[in-house]
Amino acid sequence: MCGIVAYVGQQEALPIIIKGLKRLEYRGYDSAGVALIDKRGLNVYKKKGKVSELENHLLGQGDLHSTIGIGHTRWATHGEPNDVNAHPHYSSSEKFAMIHNGIIENYDVLKTDLKNRGYTFQSETDSEVFMKFIEDIHKNNNCSLEEAVRLALHKVVGAYAIVIMNIEEPDTLIAARKGSPLVIGVGKNEYFLASDATPIIEYTNQVIYLDDYEIAVIRDGSLQIKTIENVETNPYINQLEMELEAIEKGGYEHFMLKEIFEQPRSIADCMRGRLDAKNGRLVLGGLRDYMNKFQNADRIIITACGTSWHAGLVAEYLFEEFARIPVEVEYASEFRYRNPVISEKDFVIAISQSGETADTLAAIELAKSKGATIFGVCNVVGSSIARATHAGSYTHAGPEIGVASTKAFTAQISVLTMMALMLGYQRGTLTESKYVQLLNELETIPGKVERTLKMNPNIEAISAEYKNARNFLYLGRGYNFPVALEGALKLKEISYIHAEGYPAAEMKHGPIALIDEEMPVVFIATKDNSYEKVVSNIQEVKARKGKIIAVVTEGDTVVRGMADHVLEVPDTAEAFVPLLSVIPLQILSYHIAVMRGCNVDQPRNLAKSVTVE
Repeated sequence: MCGIVAYVGQQEALPIIIKGLKRLEYRGYDSAGVALIDKRGLNVYKKKGKVSELENHLLGQGDLHSTIGIGHTRWATHGEPNDVNAHPHYSSSEKFAMIHNGIIENYDVLKTDLKNRGYTFQSETDSEVFMKFIEDIHKNNNCSLEEAVRLALHKVVGAYAIVIMNIEEPDTLIAARKGSPLVIGVGKNEYFLASDATPIIEYTNQVIYLDDYEIAVIRDGSLQIKTIENVETNPYINQLEMELEAIEKGGYEHFMLKEIFEQPRSIADCMRGRLDAKNGRLVLGGLRDYMNKFQNADRIIITACGTSWHAGLVAEYLFEEFARIPVEVEYASEFRYRNPVISEKDFVIAISQSGETADTLAAIELAKSKGATIFGVCNVVGSSIARATHAGSYTHAGPEIGVASTKAFTAQISVLTMMALMLGYQRGTLTESKYVQLLNELETIPGKVERTLKMNPNIEAISAEYKNARNFLYLGRGYNFPVALEGALKLKEISYIHAEGYPAAEMKHGPIALIDEEMPVVFIATKDNSYEKVVSNIQEVKARKGKIIAVVTEGDTVVRGMADHVLEVPDTAEAFVPLLSVIPLQILSYHIAVMRGCNVDQPRNLAKSVTVE
């Protein structure tokens, strides 16, 4: 949640910061603000709403020439979205200004103490408390701001990525992180700081990923990084492989539509260098040193949130079918608080698009403390989960800017499918002939996704008929049950239509009471072991005059005779169907949302990377 950007160097800071905030707006868009040091001093400008509202506000502020600045786009946690609660936040003296991504859990105790010391507060935020707590330490200990930050970090409880400016040191930025991401771009006598690399790639491909409990001080064109124990570190400079074009819309109306149509390539990129069907080989480098533990695990635990949790549900079917190992799929937010039974024989797979999901990170730490082996599946190189796990595999889906996840979901399933096939083959639960057959079929999936995307015009027409529906029901069995959940989530997220996903057989245990002639019911009814049962469920809905939209296998004539609308996907192995059947559901939710006038890329109240609990 929240996006932070900062710059210090020789260029004009404001254009860099504003452009960076726009690229980070998917992390939160309740309010936005900047702070600059110029000939008039340290000045903060902030506004409720999107970055465009801030831009309009800045037009009347005169000459804003500055070579140093910080910026923030907010997803509200403490305090409603308004101008006052927007970042940056001043210190009481207005000598300092700070931006913050995260949550300070003990802010109330700190605030009470500061009030007793005579401090007053303009906002309802924990971030203003954090700023004034640092200021209080600086004043009472007669120490440098850098030292005050270090001392404060020993006392605050929670997550943070912060950047602070100081009017008395107009060429200095101080940054720190714990739990929330922070990347430092290294240019020629200039530095860029951001929540992720998207605002940086235009200027430099040299970055440093700040670690937890580290403080970075940029002063006089040089960078120094220390731990909060005041021990200097020697940071590793990474080279970004991201291309600038990957974070632009590329002619599409929305990032979400672009990312839906990128899936043939993103799935192929995920498999590239790993899948060699011709020679019957499958290699995941991240598993190399941990294959023995994976192969001999008593149990696989998958932990994730949201769409990644749905990918984990698909993986449960995959691992149990191919490798015959019991699997539990856990919401990370519940897993960490349930006092779960974990042993050294467990293999934990943590899934996250951003690699920064706070609950998933906490679940990882819990499982590590119990001796389990942790394997990460994420999309963002250098992310916190990538560094917290014992090993892992990147999905290589490329940047996903749309808040509603699409290509990340299919890339996650692709990685998990390859893991399950490898494990089944190594354990001998998949014969070599079946293994090679499945590898060859998996290699065809990108092309079959390409064919599925050609249904876009047909789905757009269907969307027009249902754009005003108040409720949707999504039903599937087996591998398609998680797809039903994902389809319902996509519709809820971006169109604000109430939708629920269920196993098709569960319809008779309650949801059938909702069905009438105004209720659209989406069935995923591809040819598989449950096909006849799903057909029976379709007949039950039809008997109650429900409107039926069915995703079927190409050539299906049975369901076509019953459904109001049919969306065909190419035939494939049952285990690979989710990679195809989810595509029309993504497109359906997209078109319905657009027709309802919704902001598809930035749905209300949501943010892309959930870095707070």
